[in-house]
Amino acid sequence: MTPAQLAHTADLLAELLTFRQPADAVTSAFFRNRRKLGRQDRAEIAETAFAAIRHYQKISAVLRRPAAQARKAALAALVLGRGFNISRLDNLADDEEKTFLAALKARKTEFSNGLNTAAELPQWLIDTMRSDFSDQDILNFGRSTACPAPLDLRVNALKAKRDKILAELQTEGLPAEATPFSPWGIRLYDKSALGKHSRFLDGTLEVQDEGSQLVALLLGAKRGEIIVDFCAGAGGKTLAVGAMTANKGRIYAFDIAEKRLANLKPRMTRAGLTNIHPERIGSEHDPRLGRLKGKADRVLVDAPCSGLGTLRRNPDLKYRQSPETLAKLAEQQHSILNAAAELVKPQGRLVYATCSILPQENEGQIERFLREHPDFEALNCADLPGSPKISPDTGTYLKLDTAVHGTDGFFAAVLQRREAV
Repeated sequence: MTPAQLAHTADLLAELLTFRQPADAVTSAFFRNRRKLGRQDRAEIAETAFAAIRHYQKISAVLRRPAAQARKAALAALVLGRGFNISRLDNLADDEEKTFLAALKARKTEFSNGLNTAAELPQWLIDTMRSDFSDQDILNFGRSTACPAPLDLRVNALKAKRDKILAELQTEGLPAEATPFSPWGIRLYDKSALGKHSRFLDGTLEVQDEGSQLVALLLGAKRGEIIVDFCAGAGGKTLAVGAMTANKGRIYAFDIAEKRLANLKPRMTRAGLTNIHPERIGSEHDPRLGRLKGKADRVLVDAPCSGLGTLRRNPDLKYRQSPETLAKLAEQQHSILNAAAELVKPQGRLVYATCSILPQENEGQIERFLREHPDFEALNCADLPGSPKISPDTGTYLKLDTAVHGTDGFFAAVLQRREAV
């Protein structure tokens, strides 16, 4: 890292460490305003800034108001998050800063004794998790999410077989391997510039975490069916489901955000999918949904959630969520799940999913739903034809743990509407 890169990192951290806005959005805006920065500059700056967020508990333990001392926070990130020796920082740190960094390293034992600093999780989240997780589980979760995620890709089954594409990437010298659970997945540990790769441009490859691929797989979509993606967003799971149906049938991609749906349209074209119909709705109670009441074979509810299963990619989320936001999300999830259930026909399938590891967003929602809807029953995810073979078995529901499975943290429940009496 150069002195100029460090100065830019400090400027970025002064904004990021307030946690007022999503870190990826702040970082994108920061680079848009500094167009002269080259690719290597941006990589160094972003990696160090996100390392500071990942190790914010340790940094805030030694720095009062890190956002106001952003240069020291950046130096701490180089040592704590990127493994720099202090001797490597001669061209960056002055004597006072080196003394600070030496004291920081000397507190290693102290950091390992506190669960918040050892797990790099804020106290509110530890307190929330303790009702359902042991301290060891919390520590394992925190440590697994304090590391950057690899790049997972999904091979578009409409265009190619995974083995063929995997062999191509390996021939090109890319360190690619098959994901262990998804039949479509390829994992890259070197985050090469994929945006200009021919297989990405022609729609053969899409960026999608393996856990997200498994949720799409659980929907069990078949050709010719009516399928609803109730909270489609930018459509990662919608595209995977579309490939499963081989363009036969009709897929409705609903979302309240026009911008997210607009991002789906060029991805559909690139993927060669013609049976997806994006449509903006005002809310889960939009009257236009009435035309599908009791008609859908499959409904996917990728519910708005805390996103705490994605901390490898979005480490700032643990500082932008709170018990209050969780309570609001829980009511929103309940309302959306109820509304989506109305679209499912008898013997149809409803899949509820989140990228959260918290039971109040997951099992708790399903238990409440089943109490209120005796016409639905939960199916065992492990027993479904074509379901991913996850080891160890996670029970009736799919529960993916970053520390155990190497994916983002995901939850999914598969529900089926009973035959009408």
